[in-house]
Amino acid sequence: MRAFIVLGIVQGLTEFLPVSSSGHLVIIQRLLGVSQDVVALDIVLHLGTVAALFIFFFKDIVAVCRNPKLIALILAATFVTGAIGITGKDFFEKLFYAPSSVVFGLLVTGGLLICVKKYMDGKRNSVNLKDALLFGLVQGIAIIPGLSRSGVTVSTLLFRGLDRETSFRFSFIAAIPAILGAAVLKAGDIGSFAGMETKGLCAGFACSLVTGILSLWLLRAVLRRAKLHYFGYYCLVAAVLIGVFLR
Repeated sequence: MRAFIVLGIVQGLTEFLPVSSSGHLVIIQRLLGVSQDVVALDIVLHLGTVAALFIFFFKDIVAVCRNPKLIALILAATFVTGAIGITGKDFFEKLFYAPSSVVFGLLVTGGLLICVKKYMDGKRNSVNLKDALLFGLVQGIAIIPGLSRSGVTVSTLLFRGLDRETSFRFSFIAAIPAILGAAVLKAGDIGSFAGMETKGLCAGFACSLVTGILSLWLLRAVLRRAKLHYFGYYCLVAAVLIGVFLR
């Protein structure tokens, strides 16, 4: 039970902050000796943070549902992400057992977050098709542990000239279908795992929900102050530490 609570807290704190939730979960699971199906557990914890997204962005989600153009853009992004996730499923799952892939992903994430410092003053507040397709591409690649989905997607939108608030909102609202889609694809694994560890999964879900809301609030505050690069330095330090202690 304690391990699931810890993993839920880690998931909630790191899913939305640009430091790679999957990368941290791979390392924490190894340290805690969690030997069950880590992919199924990862998705259950992600469902907790999806619930956090619905709560935090409730008004924005309602507005999106009334905007056919935004719905089409999100579907286009989801299609690209889904194509990458499905075709590379076996490859990505193997990486969840390789700490070296976490090191690589964190280094890439850290570099992107530091470089994007010069692109924090974008003026566009409307997402176009090219933005959405590129978003879907990097979101699909971010399945690799160590690559922060929020980090690479927000950075990509900022590089494209979108303003901070638009990048923040689109990055997370457009992620909801992809995360739910991944859960559907893994429904069989989740069902068998849930039957074995129901209390632990519920505790992990609840912890990821609560801490997920807190981390969304924190990230919005950091973005408004244009301090996203601080997380880049964290990722670089984390990559070095992981590389040294988990060889």
